[in-house]
Amino acid sequence: MDLGLKGKVALVAASSAGIGRAVALGLAAEGAAVACCARTAATLEETAGDIRRRTGAEVLAIPTDLTRPEEIRRLVEGACDRFGRIDILVNNAGGPKPGTFADLAERDWQEAITLTLLSTLRLAAAVIPRMQQQRGGRIIHIMSVSIKQPLDNLILSNTLRAGVCGLAKSLANELGRDGILVNTVCPGATMTDRFVAVHRGVAERRGVPVEEVIAARAKEVPLGRIGTPEEVANLVVFLASERASYITGCTIPVDGGFTRGLL
Repeated sequence: MDLGLKGKVALVAASSAGIGRAVALGLAAEGAAVACCARTAATLEETAGDIRRRTGAEVLAIPTDLTRPEEIRRLVEGACDRFGRIDILVNNAGGPKPGTFADLAERDWQEAITLTLLSTLRLAAAVIPRMQQQRGGRIIHIMSVSIKQPLDNLILSNTLRAGVCGLAKSLANELGRDGILVNTVCPGATMTDRFVAVHRGVAERRGVPVEEVIAARAKEVPLGRIGTPEEVANLVVFLASERASYITGCTIPVDGGFTRGLL
């Protein structure tokens, strides 16, 4: 199936590793030019180089701290200066700090709001006027199954990612007339560095090997295993494509069946 992504331009946030990297690689493999960003310049350039070698696509690497509004503006302007347009925005960021309500101070909430909610809002605000001028585009938010089924010890994620989901649904309603489609992808247990780090913390508190904790988590998934970043990226790439031309306002889990709700 030709996804119709050749010649498109995608901006993928937090794309030096994990799901973001897999998404950038997937879009590039389908013929899109990709602007990547992450905080660490060396890691980001290594990722960009790898994607160029593997796909032959144009890849622009712009080191960016998504908690800083001026850096978000520079990122979007840099991508537009290089490619002339942005057809696809993939909003992605590292997850907020784990913990229960009692564990967290107001400062933790403020930092999480900036990282998870405001970075998403600011990226959208910078890109949407350009998409409106183009009369079309795709915005895809990568969030978490915590939107549909709150997870223990992740109260910041449970709260703020749900806020992003509300933003995405509202934007889908407002921007449909402009040909801009907005959807949210909700990864479940996915083998990323953050996933391992969170479960390593659990393992240390329990005094057991991290492999034991991860194996127990896999048993909670009907498919009986932890997902891969590429499996999440496959859905993101499809939603970014011309084949998803009548899908907007959706919140879709990629979780091996972990979410128990009907909707």
